[in-house]
Amino acid sequence: MYTEHQKEDMDKLQGKAGIGRPNRHEYCLCPQAIEISRPSVTVEKWSDWRWQFSNRIKDIDALSGLLQLTSSEAGLYKDLIEKYRYAITPYYLSLIDWSDPDDPIRKQCIPDLREIKFLLPGSEDDPLAERAHMPVPGMIHRYPDRVLAMVTGTCAVYCRHCNRKRTWKRPEASSTRQSLLRMVDYVAGSRRVREVIVSGGDPLTMNPNLLNEFLGALREIPHVEVLRIGTRIPVVLPMRITGELCRMLARHRPLWINTHFNHPREITPEATTACERLLKVGIPLSNQTVLLKGVNDSLDVIRDLCHGLQRIMVRPYYLFHCDSVRGTDHFRTDIGKGMEIIQGLWGRTGGLCMPNFVVDLPGGGGKAMMMPSYLIEMGKDEAIFRTHEGKIVRYPCPQGADGPNP
Repeated sequence: MYTEHQKEDMDKLQGKAGIGRPNRHEYCLCPQAIEISRPSVTVEKWSDWRWQFSNRIKDIDALSGLLQLTSSEAGLYKDLIEKYRYAITPYYLSLIDWSDPDDPIRKQCIPDLREIKFLLPGSEDDPLAERAHMPVPGMIHRYPDRVLAMVTGTCAVYCRHCNRKRTWKRPEASSTRQSLLRMVDYVAGSRRVREVIVSGGDPLTMNPNLLNEFLGALREIPHVEVLRIGTRIPVVLPMRITGELCRMLARHRPLWINTHFNHPREITPEATTACERLLKVGIPLSNQTVLLKGVNDSLDVIRDLCHGLQRIMVRPYYLFHCDSVRGTDHFRTDIGKGMEIIQGLWGRTGGLCMPNFVVDLPGGGGKAMMMPSYLIEMGKDEAIFRTHEGKIVRYPCPQGADGPNP
Protein backbone atom coordinates (compact mmCIF):
# COMPACT_ATOMS: atom_id res chain seq x y z
CA MET A 1 0.00 0.00 0.00
CA TYR A 2 2.86 2.41 0.84
CA THR A 3 6.38 2.89 -0.46
CA GLU A 4 9.34 1.84 1.66
CA HIS A 5 10.19 5.50 2.21
CA GLN A 6 6.66 6.25 3.45
CA LYS A 7 6.76 3.20 5.71
CA GLU A 8 10.05 4.38 7.26
CA ASP A 9 8.53 7.81 7.92
CA MET A 10 5.51 6.18 9.55
CA ASP A 11 7.68 4.00 11.76
CA LYS A 12 9.64 7.05 12.95
CA LEU A 13 6.48 9.00 13.73
CA GLN A 14 4.90 6.04 15.49
CA GLY A 15 7.99 5.80 17.67
CA LYS A 16 7.81 9.49 18.55
CA ALA A 17 4.19 9.19 19.63
CA GLY A 18 4.78 6.04 21.64
CA ILE A 19 2.94 3.87 19.12
CA GLY A 20 3.97 0.33 18.41
CA ARG A 21 5.20 -0.52 21.92
CA PRO A 22 5.12 -4.17 23.07
CA ASN A 23 1.60 -5.51 23.69
CA ARG A 24 0.14 -2.70 21.61
CA HIS A 25 -1.59 -2.78 18.25
CA GLU A 26 0.76 -2.02 15.35
CA TYR A 27 -0.90 0.80 13.46
CA CYS A 28 -0.60 1.55 9.78
CA LEU A 29 -0.91 5.32 9.49
CA CYS A 30 -1.75 6.73 6.08
CA PRO A 31 0.50 9.57 4.85
CA GLN A 32 -2.47 11.97 4.95
CA ALA A 33 -3.06 11.21 8.63
CA ILE A 34 0.59 11.87 9.41
CA GLU A 35 0.62 15.17 7.53
CA ILE A 36 -2.64 16.37 9.10
CA SER A 37 -2.21 15.20 12.67
CA ARG A 38 1.51 15.52 13.42
CA PRO A 39 3.56 17.70 11.09
CA SER A 40 7.03 17.77 12.70
CA VAL A 41 5.55 17.60 16.19
CA THR A 42 7.89 17.11 19.13
CA VAL A 43 7.27 14.59 21.89
CA GLU A 44 6.76 17.50 24.31
CA LYS A 45 4.02 19.02 22.17
CA TRP A 46 2.41 15.66 21.50
CA SER A 47 2.17 15.06 25.26
CA ASP A 48 0.64 18.49 25.93
CA TRP A 49 -3.16 18.32 26.12
CA ARG A 50 -3.43 21.97 25.09
CA TRP A 51 -1.56 21.25 21.85
CA GLN A 52 -3.74 18.19 21.27
CA PHE A 53 -6.95 20.14 21.83
CA SER A 54 -5.98 23.15 19.71
CA ASN A 55 -4.75 20.92 16.87
CA ARG A 56 -7.87 18.82 16.57
CA ILE A 57 -8.85 17.79 13.05
CA LYS A 58 -12.23 19.36 12.39
CA ASP A 59 -12.67 20.92 8.93
CA ILE A 60 -13.67 19.63 5.50
CA ASP A 61 -10.18 20.08 4.03
CA ALA A 62 -8.65 17.80 6.65
CA LEU A 63 -11.43 15.25 6.19
CA SER A 64 -10.97 15.32 2.41
CA GLY A 65 -7.27 14.67 2.88
CA LEU A 66 -7.87 11.78 5.25
CA LEU A 67 -10.50 10.08 3.09
CA GLN A 68 -9.09 11.15 -0.30
CA LEU A 69 -12.48 12.54 -1.33
CA THR A 70 -13.43 13.67 -4.81
CA SER A 71 -14.93 17.15 -5.13
CA SER A 72 -18.46 15.74 -5.34
CA GLU A 73 -17.88 13.52 -2.29
CA ALA A 74 -16.43 16.49 -0.42
CA GLY A 75 -19.68 18.37 -1.05
CA LEU A 76 -21.70 15.58 0.56
CA TYR A 77 -19.39 15.41 3.55
CA LYS A 78 -19.55 19.18 3.93
CA ASP A 79 -23.33 18.91 4.26
CA LEU A 80 -22.84 16.15 6.81
CA ILE A 81 -20.44 18.01 9.08
CA GLU A 82 -22.55 21.16 8.88
CA LYS A 83 -25.33 19.12 10.49
CA TYR A 84 -23.17 16.91 12.72
CA ARG A 85 -19.81 18.50 13.48
CA TYR A 86 -16.65 16.51 13.94
CA ALA A 87 -13.41 17.00 15.84
CA ILE A 88 -10.68 14.46 16.52
CA THR A 89 -7.59 14.84 18.67
CA PRO A 90 -4.32 13.88 16.94
CA TYR A 91 -3.84 11.29 19.69
CA TYR A 92 -7.13 9.50 19.00
CA LEU A 93 -6.59 9.78 15.25
CA SER A 94 -3.24 8.03 15.71
CA LEU A 95 -5.01 4.94 17.06
CA ILE A 96 -6.72 4.28 13.71
CA ASP A 97 -5.46 1.41 11.57
CA TRP A 98 -5.87 3.01 8.15
CA SER A 99 -5.22 -0.28 6.39
CA ASP A 100 -8.57 -1.50 7.74
CA PRO A 101 -11.67 0.27 6.34
CA ASP A 102 -13.69 -1.28 9.19
CA ASP A 103 -11.34 -0.13 11.93
CA PRO A 104 -13.38 0.30 15.15
CA ILE A 105 -11.62 3.52 16.19
CA ARG A 106 -12.21 5.05 12.77
CA LYS A 107 -15.91 4.21 12.90
CA GLN A 108 -16.32 6.02 16.20
CA CYS A 109 -14.80 9.34 15.13
CA ILE A 110 -14.70 9.73 11.32
CA PRO A 111 -17.96 11.12 9.85
CA ASP A 112 -20.01 8.63 7.84
CA LEU A 113 -22.57 9.61 5.18
CA ARG A 114 -24.98 7.09 6.69
CA GLU A 115 -25.49 9.61 9.49
CA ILE A 116 -27.68 11.63 7.13
CA LYS A 117 -28.69 8.94 4.65
CA PHE A 118 -29.70 5.97 6.81
CA LEU A 119 -32.75 6.26 9.04
CA LEU A 120 -34.61 3.51 10.87
CA PRO A 121 -38.28 3.84 11.87
CA GLY A 122 -38.74 5.42 15.28
CA SER A 123 -35.49 7.38 15.31
CA GLU A 124 -35.70 10.81 16.91
CA ASP A 125 -33.41 13.67 17.86
CA ASP A 126 -34.37 13.26 21.52
CA PRO A 127 -35.82 9.76 22.00
CA LEU A 128 -35.22 9.81 25.77
CA ALA A 129 -37.27 13.02 26.12
CA GLU A 130 -34.46 14.78 27.95
CA ARG A 131 -35.78 18.21 27.03
CA ALA A 132 -39.15 17.34 28.57
CA HIS A 133 -37.41 16.60 31.88
CA MET A 134 -35.44 19.86 32.18
CA PRO A 135 -36.74 21.97 35.08
CA VAL A 136 -33.94 24.47 34.39
CA PRO A 137 -31.85 24.75 31.21
CA GLY A 138 -29.23 22.01 31.02
CA MET A 139 -30.42 19.98 34.02
CA ILE A 140 -32.25 16.69 33.47
CA HIS A 141 -34.35 15.39 36.37
CA ARG A 142 -35.72 11.99 35.37
CA TYR A 143 -35.25 9.99 38.59
CA PRO A 144 -36.36 11.21 42.03
CA ASP A 145 -32.98 10.88 43.78
CA ARG A 146 -30.56 12.13 41.12
CA VAL A 147 -30.15 14.75 38.44
CA LEU A 148 -27.86 15.15 35.43
CA ALA A 149 -26.20 18.50 34.79
CA MET A 150 -25.10 19.24 31.23
CA VAL A 151 -22.39 21.76 32.02
CA THR A 152 -20.92 22.17 28.53
CA GLY A 153 -21.61 21.28 24.93
CA THR A 154 -17.93 20.84 24.08
CA CYS A 155 -16.14 17.51 23.57
CA ALA A 156 -12.53 16.75 22.69
CA VAL A 157 -13.79 14.22 20.12
CA TYR A 158 -17.36 14.15 18.82
CA CYS A 159 -18.34 10.49 18.87
CA ARG A 160 -20.42 9.52 15.85
CA HIS A 161 -22.73 7.43 18.07
CA CYS A 162 -23.47 10.26 20.54
CA ASN A 163 -27.00 10.20 21.94
CA ARG A 164 -26.97 14.00 22.24
CA LYS A 165 -26.10 14.78 18.62
CA ARG A 166 -29.09 17.13 18.62
CA THR A 167 -27.12 19.50 20.86
CA TRP A 168 -24.12 19.82 18.56
CA LYS A 169 -25.80 22.49 16.44
CA ARG A 170 -28.32 23.78 18.98
CA PRO A 171 -26.61 23.67 22.39
CA GLU A 172 -28.75 22.97 25.44
CA ALA A 173 -25.93 23.46 27.93
CA SER A 174 -23.97 26.52 28.92
CA SER A 175 -20.75 26.86 30.90
CA THR A 176 -21.51 30.35 32.16
CA ARG A 177 -21.36 30.93 35.90
CA GLN A 178 -24.96 32.15 35.82
CA SER A 179 -26.30 28.98 34.20
CA LEU A 180 -24.33 26.76 36.58
CA LEU A 181 -25.63 28.66 39.60
CA ARG A 182 -29.20 28.14 38.37
CA MET A 183 -28.55 24.40 38.43
CA VAL A 184 -27.05 24.62 41.93
CA ASP A 185 -30.11 26.54 43.14
CA TYR A 186 -32.42 23.90 41.69
CA VAL A 187 -30.54 21.06 43.40
CA ALA A 188 -30.50 22.98 46.70
CA GLY A 189 -34.29 23.23 46.52
CA SER A 190 -34.81 19.55 45.63
CA ARG A 191 -34.27 17.75 48.92
CA ARG A 192 -34.77 14.25 47.49
CA VAL A 193 -31.72 14.61 45.24
CA ARG A 194 -28.73 12.78 46.75
CA GLU A 195 -26.57 12.42 43.62
CA VAL A 196 -25.57 14.83 40.86
CA ILE A 197 -24.20 13.46 37.58
CA VAL A 198 -22.05 16.05 35.81
CA SER A 199 -22.14 15.52 32.06
CA GLY A 200 -22.25 17.42 28.80
CA GLY A 201 -20.53 17.50 26.32
CA ASP A 202 -17.52 16.54 28.36
CA PRO A 203 -17.12 18.29 31.74
CA LEU A 204 -13.33 17.88 31.68
CA THR A 205 -13.09 20.20 28.65
CA MET A 206 -14.48 23.17 30.57
CA ASN A 207 -12.53 25.79 32.49
CA PRO A 208 -11.16 23.88 35.51
CA ASN A 209 -11.68 26.85 37.84
CA LEU A 210 -15.34 27.03 36.88
CA LEU A 211 -15.74 23.26 37.23
CA ASN A 212 -14.08 23.43 40.65
CA GLU A 213 -16.47 26.20 41.70
CA PHE A 214 -19.50 24.24 40.46
CA LEU A 215 -18.48 21.02 42.22
CA GLY A 216 -17.71 22.95 45.40
CA ALA A 217 -21.14 24.61 45.38
CA LEU A 218 -22.83 21.23 44.98
CA ARG A 219 -20.72 19.75 47.76
CA GLU A 220 -22.01 22.46 50.13
CA ILE A 221 -25.61 21.25 49.72
CA PRO A 222 -26.32 19.01 52.75
CA HIS A 223 -28.52 16.46 50.97
CA VAL A 224 -26.10 15.94 48.05
CA GLU A 225 -24.12 12.86 49.06
CA VAL A 226 -22.36 11.82 45.85
CA LEU A 227 -21.01 13.51 42.72
CA ARG A 228 -20.40 11.64 39.51
CA ILE A 229 -18.64 12.83 36.33
CA GLY A 230 -19.16 11.25 32.93
CA THR A 231 -16.17 11.77 30.65
CA ARG A 232 -14.42 10.31 27.61
CA ILE A 233 -11.25 12.33 28.20
CA PRO A 234 -9.17 9.36 29.48
CA VAL A 235 -9.94 7.66 26.15
CA VAL A 236 -9.55 10.45 23.60
CA LEU A 237 -7.29 13.00 25.37
CA PRO A 238 -5.59 11.14 28.24
CA MET A 239 -2.85 13.75 28.64
CA ARG A 240 -5.54 16.12 30.03
CA ILE A 241 -5.63 14.02 33.21
CA THR A 242 -2.84 15.93 34.93
CA GLY A 243 -1.84 15.78 38.56
CA GLU A 244 -3.26 19.27 39.06
CA LEU A 245 -6.65 18.28 37.63
CA CYS A 246 -6.74 15.09 39.73
CA ARG A 247 -6.00 17.00 42.93
CA MET A 248 -8.78 19.47 42.18
CA LEU A 249 -11.31 16.69 41.55
CA ALA A 250 -10.22 14.82 44.69
CA ARG A 251 -11.21 17.80 46.83
CA HIS A 252 -14.85 17.03 46.05
CA ARG A 253 -14.97 13.37 47.07
CA PRO A 254 -17.02 11.24 47.32
CA LEU A 255 -16.76 11.70 43.57
CA TRP A 256 -16.96 8.92 41.00
CA ILE A 257 -15.89 9.05 37.37
CA ASN A 258 -17.57 7.06 34.62
CA THR A 259 -15.30 6.59 31.63
CA HIS A 260 -16.42 5.58 28.14
CA PHE A 261 -14.19 2.91 26.63
CA ASN A 262 -15.90 1.07 23.77
CA HIS A 263 -13.11 -1.12 22.41
CA PRO A 264 -10.04 -2.85 23.92
CA ARG A 265 -7.76 -0.98 21.47
CA GLU A 266 -8.61 2.20 23.37
CA ILE A 267 -6.89 0.84 26.49
CA THR A 268 -3.48 2.27 25.59
CA PRO A 269 -0.54 3.02 27.90
CA GLU A 270 -1.58 6.69 27.83
CA ALA A 271 -5.17 5.88 28.81
CA THR A 272 -3.92 3.52 31.51
CA THR A 273 -1.72 6.26 32.98
CA ALA A 274 -4.67 8.68 33.01
CA CYS A 275 -6.79 6.18 34.91
CA GLU A 276 -3.97 5.43 37.36
CA ARG A 277 -3.63 9.13 38.18
CA LEU A 278 -7.32 9.37 39.06
CA LEU A 279 -7.22 6.19 41.12
CA LYS A 280 -4.16 7.37 43.07
CA VAL A 281 -6.09 10.38 44.42
CA GLY A 282 -8.95 8.15 45.54
CA ILE A 283 -11.39 8.57 42.66
CA PRO A 284 -13.08 5.26 41.78
CA LEU A 285 -13.62 4.53 38.09
CA SER A 286 -16.44 2.75 36.31
CA ASN A 287 -17.05 2.39 32.59
CA GLN A 288 -20.06 2.83 30.35
CA THR A 289 -19.86 1.11 26.97
CA VAL A 290 -22.30 1.49 24.09
CA LEU A 291 -22.99 -1.61 22.00
CA LEU A 292 -22.11 -0.53 18.45
CA LYS A 293 -22.54 -2.52 15.27
CA GLY A 294 -19.19 -3.10 13.58
CA VAL A 295 -17.27 -1.78 16.59
CA ASN A 296 -17.83 -4.08 19.55
CA ASP A 297 -20.90 -6.22 18.82
CA SER A 298 -19.25 -9.55 19.56
CA LEU A 299 -18.64 -11.61 22.67
CA ASP A 300 -14.88 -11.69 22.10
CA VAL A 301 -14.53 -7.91 21.85
CA ILE A 302 -16.72 -7.14 24.87
CA ARG A 303 -14.99 -9.83 26.94
CA ASP A 304 -11.54 -8.49 26.01
CA LEU A 305 -12.70 -4.96 26.79
CA CYS A 306 -14.08 -5.91 30.21
CA HIS A 307 -10.98 -7.92 31.09
CA GLY A 308 -8.74 -5.06 29.97
CA LEU A 309 -10.71 -2.57 32.04
CA GLN A 310 -10.50 -4.76 35.12
CA ARG A 311 -6.72 -4.99 34.69
CA ILE A 312 -6.45 -1.20 34.90
CA MET A 313 -8.87 -1.01 37.87
CA VAL A 314 -11.84 0.35 35.90
CA ARG A 315 -15.01 -1.58 36.68
CA PRO A 316 -17.31 -2.39 33.74
CA TYR A 317 -20.60 -0.75 34.78
CA TYR A 318 -23.03 -0.48 31.88
CA LEU A 319 -23.31 -1.95 28.41
CA PHE A 320 -25.87 0.33 26.76
CA HIS A 321 -28.05 -0.72 23.88
CA CYS A 322 -27.53 1.99 21.25
CA ASP A 323 -30.34 4.55 21.56
CA SER A 324 -32.68 5.27 18.66
CA VAL A 325 -31.06 8.65 18.01
CA ARG A 326 -31.29 10.14 14.54
CA GLY A 327 -27.87 10.06 12.91
CA THR A 328 -26.70 6.91 14.70
CA ASP A 329 -28.94 4.21 13.21
CA HIS A 330 -26.09 2.49 11.35
CA PHE A 331 -24.60 1.63 14.76
CA ARG A 332 -27.71 -0.04 16.15
CA THR A 333 -27.98 -3.76 16.80
CA ASP A 334 -31.09 -5.61 17.91
CA ILE A 335 -31.60 -6.08 21.64
CA GLY A 336 -31.05 -9.81 21.24
CA LYS A 337 -27.39 -9.19 20.32
CA GLY A 338 -26.71 -7.60 23.69
CA MET A 339 -28.52 -10.40 25.50
CA GLU A 340 -26.46 -12.94 23.57
CA ILE A 341 -23.23 -11.24 24.65
CA ILE A 342 -24.25 -11.06 28.32
CA GLN A 343 -25.36 -14.70 28.20
CA GLY A 344 -21.94 -15.58 26.78
CA LEU A 345 -20.14 -13.68 29.53
CA TRP A 346 -22.15 -15.18 32.37
CA GLY A 347 -20.33 -18.02 34.06
CA ARG A 348 -17.27 -17.51 31.86
CA THR A 349 -15.89 -14.38 33.49
CA GLY A 350 -15.92 -12.97 37.02
CA GLY A 351 -18.67 -10.80 38.41
CA LEU A 352 -16.42 -7.74 38.54
CA CYS A 353 -16.10 -8.04 34.75
CA MET A 354 -19.85 -8.21 34.13
CA PRO A 355 -21.45 -4.99 32.88
CA ASN A 356 -25.17 -4.41 33.31
CA PHE A 357 -26.87 -4.55 29.92
CA VAL A 358 -29.50 -1.81 29.82
CA VAL A 359 -31.95 -0.32 27.36
CA ASP A 360 -32.78 3.34 27.91
CA LEU A 361 -36.52 3.46 27.24
CA PRO A 362 -38.08 6.06 24.94
CA GLY A 363 -40.06 8.97 26.30
CA GLY A 364 -38.07 9.21 29.50
CA GLY A 365 -39.04 5.75 30.71
CA GLY A 366 -35.61 5.23 32.26
CA LYS A 367 -33.23 2.31 32.14
CA ALA A 368 -34.51 -1.25 31.77
CA MET A 369 -32.05 -3.86 33.03
CA MET A 370 -31.75 -6.79 30.62
CA MET A 371 -30.43 -9.96 32.26
CA PRO A 372 -30.68 -13.57 31.11
CA SER A 373 -32.95 -15.60 33.38
CA TYR A 374 -31.73 -18.95 34.63
CA LEU A 375 -34.98 -19.73 36.44
CA ILE A 376 -37.10 -22.10 34.35
CA GLU A 377 -39.83 -22.88 36.85
CA MET A 378 -40.73 -21.87 40.40
CA GLY A 379 -42.68 -24.63 42.10
CA LYS A 380 -44.10 -25.11 45.58
CA ASP A 381 -41.26 -27.34 46.77
CA GLU A 382 -38.44 -26.59 44.36
CA ALA A 383 -37.07 -24.15 41.80
CA ILE A 384 -35.71 -25.42 38.49
CA PHE A 385 -32.73 -23.65 36.93
CA ARG A 386 -30.66 -23.93 33.77
CA THR A 387 -26.94 -23.23 34.34
CA HIS A 388 -24.67 -21.30 32.00
CA GLU A 389 -23.53 -24.71 30.69
CA GLY A 390 -27.11 -25.69 29.86
CA LYS A 391 -27.48 -28.18 32.71
CA ILE A 392 -30.78 -28.47 34.59
CA VAL A 393 -30.49 -28.09 38.36
CA ARG A 394 -33.28 -28.52 40.91
CA TYR A 395 -33.06 -26.35 44.02
CA PRO A 396 -35.11 -27.43 47.06
CA CYS A 397 -37.51 -24.91 48.57
CA PRO A 398 -38.69 -26.65 51.74
CA GLN A 399 -41.95 -25.63 53.33
CA GLY A 400 -41.47 -23.23 56.22
CA ALA A 401 -38.17 -21.80 54.99
CA ASP A 402 -39.77 -18.36 54.82
CA GLY A 403 -41.47 -18.68 58.21
CA PRO A 404 -40.25 -17.55 61.63
CA ASN A 405 -37.30 -19.36 63.18
CA PRO A 406 -38.19 -21.75 66.00
